[in-house]
Amino acid sequence: MNLLHIDSSALGAASASRELSAAIVARWQAARPDALVTYRDLDAQPLPHLTGRSFAHADPAEAAAAEQAMADFLAADLVVIGAPMYNFSIPSTLKAWIDRIAVAGKTFRYTSTGPEGLAGDKRVVIASSRGGAYGDSNPMDFQEAYLRQLFGFLGVRQIEFVRAEGLAGSAESREAKLATAKSKIATPLRAAA
Repeated sequence: MNLLHIDSSALGAASASRELSAAIVARWQAARPDALVTYRDLDAQPLPHLTGRSFAHADPAEAAAAEQAMADFLAADLVVIGAPMYNFSIPSTLKAWIDRIAVAGKTFRYTSTGPEGLAGDKRVVIASSRGGAYGDSNPMDFQEAYLRQLFGFLGVRQIEFVRAEGLAGSAESREAKLATAKSKIATPLRAAA
C-alpha cells in the first residue's frame, strides 16, 4: 500500500492540520505496517505556482518537481492531506500542488458525455482545520466544498474529512476540539495476511 502524506500549513509545529494529518497517518501505519509513506511538506518545499513559463516547461527543475508530484499522487492508494482553512479556502501552496495533479489526459479527460476522472481507485482523507466554526453547509466554506469537488472531478470516490474547527479560542478549548477530531479518525482495516 502506498500512502502519500501532504501538509500545507505555514504554522509548523503549531499547526492543527499537521497534528491531525500525522494522527491519521499513524493510525494507518499501525493498521497497515506494510504501508510505504511518501511525505511532502508544501510549506517547506512549495511547488511553484503555474505561470506561462510553467506551461512552456522553461524551467527543467520546476518541470521535474511537477512530474514527481503527479507520479506520487498517481502511485498512492491513500492520500492524507493536512488542509487548514485560510481566508475561507485552502493555502496557496496546496492549490499549487493541486494545479500539478489536476492535468487533462492524466487525472481527468473530457468525453462526449462530459468529464471523466482518471485518478483511479484511491482514498483521500483530509485533515481540515479552521479557527472558526463553519459546520457542514456554511456558504463561507470554500475549503471543504472545493476539495470534495476537485477530488470527485478527478475520479476519487472515497473522500473523507476529519475536521477540527473553532480552534481560535483558548488553548484548553483548542486541545479539546483537536481531541474530539482525533477521536473521529476511522480505524482502517488490517491487510489480509
